[in-house]
Amino acid sequence: MIKKRDLFECTSLFELMSDPTILPFVRQKASSADEYLFITKQLVEEEEKGKVISRTIVSDFGQPIGTINLFDVDHGAGFLGTWIGSPFQGLGYNKKAKEQFLQELFFELDIQTVFLRIRKHNSKSIRATEKLRYAIKANESHSAIYAEINEIDEVYDLYYIPKDLFHLTLMQQENEEEQAM
Repeated sequence: MIKKRDLFECTSLFELMSDPTILPFVRQKASSADEYLFITKQLVEEEEKGKVISRTIVSDFGQPIGTINLFDVDHGAGFLGTWIGSPFQGLGYNKKAKEQFLQELFFELDIQTVFLRIRKHNSKSIRATEKLRYAIKANESHSAIYAEINEIDEVYDLYYIPKDLFHLTLMQQENEEEQAM
């Protein structure tokens, strides 16, 4: 479902990212496969320094279909960025990738809080985030961060995922699955 970044997958990821319905929502845009390779190399270096955590989302068949990243890592928190190629949207990969990534962040890498900044007009991402029982809208509760991400124009909504709520939600899901059996 997710794996560490690999430079060999850059060409196929670039092709998926170049889709005009995807590109506007990607944080690290590239105009060529070579530029995307360079950006990915930089991302790997940033991960080695502890500033970012980056994974590739893969299909059930191991095909690279998107990326999931934690940017601006600082003091046990960071900003989540995810994109999935159009042919793979709506197939459940987003939720599975997020849950696997969050488990790694919270239980293996000692991250405490994950923030999501979502463009107010990105209805797909807002709907996907609001389906997650562990994501909380934070425009008011984290007003300083909300103001910072909207410094120029008010274009983003802010959500956050606290480690404790994510863990509680996982336990509730396990209980619900056991009861269903």
